Amino acid sequence: MADPRGFLKVRTRREPAERPVEERIRDWMDVHAESGLQPWTREQASRCMDCGTPFCMTGCPLGNLIPEFNDLVYQGKWEDAYHRLSSTNNFPEVTGRICPALCESACVLGIHQPATMIKNDECTIIDQAWQLDYVKPMPPHRLTDMTVAVVGSGPAGLACAQQLTRAGHTVVVYERDDAIGGLMRYGIPNFKLDKRLIDRRVEQMEAEGTRFRTGVEVGKDISWDELRSRYDAVVVAIGSTVPRDMNLPGRDLDGIHFAMEYLPDATRRVYGVAPVHDITAEGKDVIVIGGGDTGSDCLGTAIRQGARSVTVLQIMPKEPTERPDDQPWPTYARLYQRTSSMEEGGEYLYNTDSVNFIGSEEEQARVTVEHAATAAGFVADEHGHVTGLKVVNVAPGEDGPFTRQPGTERVLPADLVLISVGFLHPDTTTLVEQLPVELDGRGNVARDDSYATSQDGVFACGDAGRGQSLVVWAIAEGRSCAAAVDRYLTGDTELPAPIAASRRPMALPR
Repeated sequence: MADPRGFLKVRTRREPAERPVEERIRDWMDVHAESGLQPWTREQASRCMDCGTPFCMTGCPLGNLIPEFNDLVYQGKWEDAYHRLSSTNNFPEVTGRICPALCESACVLGIHQPATMIKNDECTIIDQAWQLDYVKPMPPHRLTDMTVAVVGSGPAGLACAQQLTRAGHTVVVYERDDAIGGLMRYGIPNFKLDKRLIDRRVEQMEAEGTRFRTGVEVGKDISWDELRSRYDAVVVAIGSTVPRDMNLPGRDLDGIHFAMEYLPDATRRVYGVAPVHDITAEGKDVIVIGGGDTGSDCLGTAIRQGARSVTVLQIMPKEPTERPDDQPWPTYARLYQRTSSMEEGGEYLYNTDSVNFIGSEEEQARVTVEHAATAAGFVADEHGHVTGLKVVNVAPGEDGPFTRQPGTERVLPADLVLISVGFLHPDTTTLVEQLPVELDGRGNVARDDSYATSQDGVFACGDAGRGQSLVVWAIAEGRSCAAAVDRYLTGDTELPAPIAASRRPMALPR
């Protein structure tokens, strides 16, 4: 602890400055004007109290050595800080940008002051490490004769693959998209996560010996059982990709899409890749159903595409600005956080539920009397295009916390509706047909505490087994699964395993 009185001298947080709104909405680059080492970095790091019991480390699924690397940031020992951070986290440039910082919610200083800037320190360390050329490939000292196939190249799959490669196994990562990264590549907008950060990690992994096969859909281009016969072990890291739908009247109208149909297309255009669904918000009235991080991403993307208006609907009330009594420290508290996209425009409507989708007057005329009577609104045929969404206010009442309030119904104009209400489970259709594994009650791949599925030699990690979660949990699961696979192949392992497969997050941020 370089400055025992640092948290007394510096009582405020200094967040990285963002570029002016009018400038950043005209491009797809990082919204921040400041990144990497700043004049205020050392004094912010000095606020870390080096607690006797560092609750920040228990809040982090990776078990990052937070007080240690904070102290090294304060001292400017960037190489030591990098090695301390990378010993627990394969991709800190990702978590340092898009993680909701469970560690900061558990920070002891956060009880009575703004929490230590752990996330920013993490991002600064890895940015400095790349700039100072400290990040080097770490190929294994010796190779085993064991082979592993990792299906899926999201954070769980990549972390698992890198750990197994460094243990000496021959690892091949299969990805059905044209580029590596999973949702980090096409699901997160470039203004939040520059894809060059992924590219340089892939280059590092290739230099270490990991092999990548893009444009290969396991279950279609190669069967799951054939893959298992080729490799000594298979890791299922396909993510949770089946979206939660909304069974509302008019759902079959054109112009209604899932967020993960819309967002990847936008990123593909940025990098000159042909869009799959060819969805754009340009010149349209856009409604985003779902007010979480993905909804915010849709908002920022639609604004950059030139939407006429963007409205984000959230059935929940607006989050409190201070920790509520039922979310005590050091658990993760659902607090209101104004995202960069929210500052760029659009409107958020809280306590608002969707009733039905609406089409044009001509389409309404084609609807049968029976449909009109049973739809509580308009039900259009599948050939029409959405023109609006009927909504209603909700509040706690006799019918539960989301009781619809009479007299609050109204219609919002919409040319494009994006459904962003989460995911149900992984797409396991071909997996259970070709290499039958057991599923849990939620449709995820069932596994024991060692990430092993019901099929010998087949493991599952990340959202595929855990369900929809966060990037930091995915990396932690990937690292832990790698240790389990290494033990299965060799009888022992020296790889770290920060979490067991059965552990769930205390509170999952939306």
